Amino acid sequence: MTRTFLALDLSPELQTFLGRAIARGAHLLPAARWVEPASLHVTLAFLGELSDEQLAQAIEAGEAAARQVPPFSYRLTGLGTFGPARAPRVIWMGLEDASGRMQALQQALMRELQARGFPPEERPFSPHLTLARLKRPLSREEQQALQRLLYEIRVPASLPEHTVETLDVMKSELSREGAHYSYLHRARLATPEE
Repeated sequence: MTRTFLALDLSPELQTFLGRAIARGAHLLPAARWVEPASLHVTLAFLGELSDEQLAQAIEAGEAAARQVPPFSYRLTGLGTFGPARAPRVIWMGLEDASGRMQALQQALMRELQARGFPPEERPFSPHLTLARLKRPLSREEQQALQRLLYEIRVPASLPEHTVETLDVMKSELSREGAHYSYLHRARLATPEE
């Protein structure tokens, strides 16, 4: 069985910027579980434990979806949280894709996965990068530290957009140190019409 998800990659420039944001966050909120910057990715579909046959179907779905959408670019927008103010579950960085192609790719992927017997995703797609997870409600001091972090981390206008050219089928291996990700397959996005 292979713990599998399909995702979009991140440029080194964005990883560097996010690495600094994560380092600042880890200083202000050490109780949160911060993501290793090298493992950041935009998850389009998390499929869980798959058999070899299901994995082959997931790769086929990824290839089919990728052929439907040409390359596109996205940019970082700013930090936010999922969950109530006193007990957020996730600290995330938002993404913006002016072309709408990221959403189109995710929808195409959902259709292709469902056509191959995978269950539909219950939650609406919200493009973001998870930077940290929190397991317990925040103290008053931690709430203030989080607000400070949300205020301090601003995406500079000079930070370049990232162009997505592949849809990646990824393997996730869990350990005490956290999740380790590796590429299983890269599906190239559609060649733009000349």
